[in-house]
Order: sequence, then structure tokens, then C-alpha cells
Amino acid sequence: MINIIINSFNEPKTIGKAIEHFLAQDIKENFDITVCAPDEATLNEARKYSKKNKKVKIFKDPGKGKSYALNLFIPKLKGRLLVLSDGDVYVKKNSLKYLIGAFNDKKVGCASGRVVSMDNKKNMYGFWSHLLCDAGAHRARLRRAKKGEFLECSGYLWAFRNKIIKKFPIDVAEDTIVPFMFRDKGYKIAYAPESIVYVSFPKDMKDFIKQKKRTVKSHETLSNYYDISKLPRTKSFSNEIIEGYTALLYPRNPREILYMLILLPVRLYIWLSAFYNIKVKKQHYKDAWQRVESTK
Repeated sequence: MINIIINSFNEPKTIGKAIEHFLAQDIKENFDITVCAPDEATLNEARKYSKKNKKVKIFKDPGKGKSYALNLFIPKLKGRLLVLSDGDVYVKKNSLKYLIGAFNDKKVGCASGRVVSMDNKKNMYGFWSHLLCDAGAHRARLRRAKKGEFLECSGYLWAFRNKIIKKFPIDVAEDTIVPFMFRDKGYKIAYAPESIVYVSFPKDMKDFIKQKKRTVKSHETLSNYYDISKLPRTKSFSNEIIEGYTALLYPRNPREILYMLILLPVRLYIWLSAFYNIKVKKQHYKDAWQRVESTK
């Protein structure tokens, strides 16, 4: 049995597509889909599907954050694998087959899907999203997977074995810390590049910076649990500098080169600003729902 959890917040316009694409997955093993959301607009839209298909279920999120809700909900699930995704993304055909296929290796505890931007590369923010997904996250995960090294998962589409981790910390993003928790228990983290999830990213500077700063904060909060200087992290300031050469090779025309050159100082500002907020202002990651309006 596979339990699919779609976490969502105020996304009634996109939750239907997320559900439909999971329902269309062709796998032999039984699965169900639970929409976990705090708002009635999203839940009401999901209920339309649950009335037509017994695979679709509803869980009323108390609205205190994703990790908080998962801690309430996951203990009730009996599937051997839990697949997590979001209400504003959708998976490609056969994505679920490839993702759960990673667990044929009994040493694998977590597996990550591949994030692909659905935005237009001719737009600057769309190009940034493709560069960060393709030259950044995908190539970094693929390189580590081929070497058998630790890699971090994407919260847009990932899975892990049930009943291994009993509770999620709520002061760090679950997709950030759970892979490390599985690593501590002797499991490997796998990457399934054929398991594709389509994502829409921020389309203005305010939302772009807001989203990326929140991501940095969530990863730096790992210091509450580990000596992060000794962690094999995928997402870190040093890794972005060391492995950033791949971004330089990504543009294919003068316009894209210009977009890339604009991105470099923006990324530097995001890291410096996030570090200032964390170290000086003591503003840390909080487990709370935050919308990025330009993705909707």
C-alpha cells in the first residue's frame, strides 16, 4: 500500500490537477491520496474528487504548519511508503512508478523526484527557474546519486519508508531534515530522475527573494540538530559557489547569458540577507504556511 499526501494551502484552483495526475498513475500496488489542507476552499474542491473516487481522502489541517499537520496525520497511515507532494504542482505520467521503484533497494530510506519548471524560459524569472532546477538541483542530485553519495530531497515530490521516523521537528523543513534522519539510521537516499514533477515558480523579484530566503533559513536551521560544517549538504552557500560553474554553461543565447549574470548578485544577496536575519536578527525558520502569490 502506498499513501500519497498532497499538502496544500489556499490552492483550490490547482488542487484538482494535482489529484488527477496522481489518480492517472499506472502502478500495480494499491494507493490512496489524502489532501491535507487548512482552508475550506481547497478542501471543498478536493471533496468533489473524494465523492467520485474512494482513493481520495481529506484531512483537515489545523493550520499550524506542514510539519505540525504531518505529525498528527502520518501515525494514522499504514502504507509501506509515504509519498509527499504539494497542491500547486502535478506529476508526469509514470512518475510514481519510478519513485517507488527506488525502494526496490531495501537500503533506500528516502527518494526524491526531479523538479522541472513549467515556466517560460524566455522570461527572466522563468529562465532562472529552469537554470536552478536543471543546472542546479538536478545535476547536483544526479552526480551524487551516481557516486552513491548523500543527497537532499525535494519537497515537491519525494517519498520515504513509513514507521521509521516517528516525529518531524517543526523548526526545520521536513524535506530538509528527514533525509538526514534516515541517513542516521543507516539508510541511503535515492534520486529518481525519471520521476518528474512540474512546478511553477515566482514571477517577480519580491516573491523570488522571499521563497529563496525561506529555503535558506530552513536549511540553516539544521544547526539545531547537527554540526552543519560536517554534513554532506547539497544546498549550501559553499556548494553553490563550488558547483556554480554548471550555471555558467547553461545559457544558450545572449539573452540567457544576461539573465544569468543578473541572477548571480541576486543569489548572493539572498544568502547574505538570510545569514544576517539568522545570525544577527535571530529570525529563524518557522513551520507556518506562506503563500507565494506570483506562482498561483
